[in-house]
Amino acid sequence: MTNATISTPEFLFGQARRHFKPALNNFPGMYAAERKLRGTRFRERVLAEPPPGSGLRPVTGDGGMPVLGHMIEMFMNTPDYLLHIYRTQGPVLYAYSPVLPSVAALGPDAAQEIYTNRNKDYSQEGWKPAIGPFFKRGLMLLDFEEHLYHRRIMQEAFTRARLARYVTQVDRVATDVVANDWVVDDSRFLLYPALKELTLDIASVVFMGHEPGTDKKLVTEVNKAFTITTRAGNAIVRMPVPPLTWWRGLRARQLLEDYFTARVCEARRQQGGDDLLSVLCHSADEDGNRFSDRDIVNHMIFLMMAAHDTSTSTASTMVYHLAGNPEWQQRCRDESDRLGDGPLDIDALEKLETLDLVINESLRLVTPLPFNVRRTVRDTELLGYYLPAGTNINLWPALNHRLPELWTDPEKFDPDRFAEPRAEHKRHRYAFAPFGGGAHKCIGMVFGQLEIKTIMHRLLRRYRLEPPHPDYRPRYDYAGMPVPIDGMPIVLRPLR
Repeated sequence: MTNATISTPEFLFGQARRHFKPALNNFPGMYAAERKLRGTRFRERVLAEPPPGSGLRPVTGDGGMPVLGHMIEMFMNTPDYLLHIYRTQGPVLYAYSPVLPSVAALGPDAAQEIYTNRNKDYSQEGWKPAIGPFFKRGLMLLDFEEHLYHRRIMQEAFTRARLARYVTQVDRVATDVVANDWVVDDSRFLLYPALKELTLDIASVVFMGHEPGTDKKLVTEVNKAFTITTRAGNAIVRMPVPPLTWWRGLRARQLLEDYFTARVCEARRQQGGDDLLSVLCHSADEDGNRFSDRDIVNHMIFLMMAAHDTSTSTASTMVYHLAGNPEWQQRCRDESDRLGDGPLDIDALEKLETLDLVINESLRLVTPLPFNVRRTVRDTELLGYYLPAGTNINLWPALNHRLPELWTDPEKFDPDRFAEPRAEHKRHRYAFAPFGGGAHKCIGMVFGQLEIKTIMHRLLRRYRLEPPHPDYRPRYDYAGMPVPIDGMPIVLRPLR
């Protein structure tokens, strides 16, 4: 039984910090402002006139509020706002901004054209204004032949044999933390930060070979730097002005570079090692090509960010919905009970088929990365609209996950929609795309799912999950990846 407890003053201080930190969601009157802005008509702008005789339509839109643009509407309730503009303005519209002007590409047909990218009209350059300084030359920011070259080498780190070894490490960390560090029978227990700490611990072991509890100060420093770096792309002031977000993000990035540079030197000198960093140091493609030290540093920073944030989001959404839907919780637990408390491997995890349904439904309802970014490399067209070269494009797969023409009662938690014969995710190739699509589909997708299933299995074997009160509903901060503002309190009831 866990001996962990919660300090009341610490809890109250933490909640006050969450609810009063400077963010659009926390300013009084913002919800009323969002409703008013949604009904406001702003001056229409044209992105660019199509070439004469092309038969293409111009992309039109507006700039929203001065400086802020449509940030209030987006950050307050991204899914609802996207559905609103899709219904009222169509699948391709221009969002003018003096900082990051872009075109929103909405709906499954737009997603299919861009992800498929048959003519290589769309590059990853669109990411660079937002996150380029913080995740430069990560796999997601590379294009075409260079991307393929790097992906082929990195694929060596995600073979089934490698994943099997990672699962053993994930299970060891998750079992210990869930059993000993999490607080039971207490509605003050905040699931989201607890899961974030757990997935960072897992990433430290699996990706970097750092055992939990070793060099605690350094690991804490590195994990904090990841958090700062991940959120830095949301800065309004996009210049290194102390002590603002962009400046802090650049400092955190430098700390990560220094840390990984030293770790790469160590790993190069050693043979073997089951952590991902060691694997990348010694991996090669079929032609013998290997990563440079700088490549590994860049890839590790990106992979660490991608791995822990997405897993935290999905696992927390799963726990919330299972707590509120006891029948689904029991279905998942029945499968876990048949597996028992023995060591986990990939074959065992693949038997947890109900968890697969719940994972997919959780990814649909709260998509960890709700958008993707591209940039046109030449003049092109999208669904009959003219896009000049150099246009930034924002795709929103999270919108596709909420369309009633694709999903029955889309706001309802209903994992059976992914099972045969319903299989609603097959109604369109991009009805369901939480991991992106095309050449840049998430390389760590299978690892992430195995990690989440491991955590959930250990959690369900030990606890009954309950909401803090019957009417509990989390409220999300959509400035980047969706994050529950209150930390998502969940009650863990020991089963034995």
